[in-house]
Amino acid sequence: MPEQGAAVITPKPADGRVYEAARRIRLGDVDPTGRCRLDAAVRYLQDVARDDSADSGLTEPMNWVVRRVMLEVHQAPVFQEWIRLATWCSGHGARWAERRTEVKGDHGAHVEATTVWIFVDGATGAPKPLHADFFAIYGATAAGRRVSARQRLKAGPPDHVEAEPWPLRFTDLDLLGHVNNAAQWSPLEEAVSRVGAPTEGIRAELEHGVGIERGAVTFHWRGIDGGVDSWLYTEAGLGSAGRIRPL
Repeated sequence: MPEQGAAVITPKPADGRVYEAARRIRLGDVDPTGRCRLDAAVRYLQDVARDDSADSGLTEPMNWVVRRVMLEVHQAPVFQEWIRLATWCSGHGARWAERRTEVKGDHGAHVEATTVWIFVDGATGAPKPLHADFFAIYGATAAGRRVSARQRLKAGPPDHVEAEPWPLRFTDLDLLGHVNNAAQWSPLEEAVSRVGAPTEGIRAELEHGVGIERGAVTFHWRGIDGGVDSWLYTEAGLGSAGRIRPL
């Protein structure tokens, strides 16, 4: 039976394709304390995944959308820190794959991440089977590990949680006309700032539901169990659900 995707941190493989990149934490990536925000960190994950796919020779390398992300932030990157990212395929299903990314910095930053990406038809957006060359390129690091694309946070907010409008900005929208995956972590950061939840020594999760487009969006949040929960709701239903808990 397949394992839950993007739910555990698997070890870095000794063999197979591991793509590496590096960058510096810049001013637009950090909060007032100099900590790299979660939305910025997830943007790095998104960028290095795209770079790996494009570099790999994979058929239709851009036809992937994020379903679920889980981060373990042991020590957050900080302003001006040089970080190194290593990413590889850690599992797959018939129409999706799990990607692991390790982030380490020269001032001690340490983040482990795992993400489920769905392979989609570029014209319809519907999930479709992985091409044979996917297994030739990424099969060695996946090592036959099967994962599901099931979601763990799909239940909506309980009654009596905080709720307010969430204004969308033009800069939240990406090439598809949807609120970008990384931008959907901003409400979780907002919830953290309101309750004073920890930002290191945490497990942070976010799952994507219906695509969030221009229109009315409601932000629901609560502090709970030493962390926070957050939800973005649209007229079409649950747009995303996030959760932070201490490790």
